[in-house]
Amino acid sequence: MQHSPGFLVVVDEARTRISEIDLDRTRERLANNPKAILIDVREDQEWTANHATNAIHLGKGILERDIESVVPDKDTELIMYCGGGFRSVLTADVAQRMGYTNVHSLIGGYKALVDAGWETMTGE
Repeated sequence: MQHSPGFLVVVDEARTRISEIDLDRTRERLANNPKAILIDVREDQEWTANHATNAIHLGKGILERDIESVVPDKDTELIMYCGGGFRSVLTADVAQRMGYTNVHSLIGGYKALVDAGWETMTGE
């Protein structure tokens, strides 16, 4: 996808404040921390079409409104993914600004998950 220059500036700025991790580190963190949560921040129709098994859905548009009720413990490890690793940078940044202390963005997003053969499912 071709992103607009202004969007890329905002993402690059947020990148300086957040942790990005690759797929291997994501697997490791989820395996070693049973309380870690994989969060899909894509739009509803993207989630419904296909998403990582065991992920929860908090779309970018509602994350700020709902994250505290879904994940009340702000020390919970959160790994966010979107389609390609851009929107998840922004959501990781906002989660940190809301007080979450262990937040990561998955490099490459859903595309990286699929390319690596991660188990996925359709529907809610």
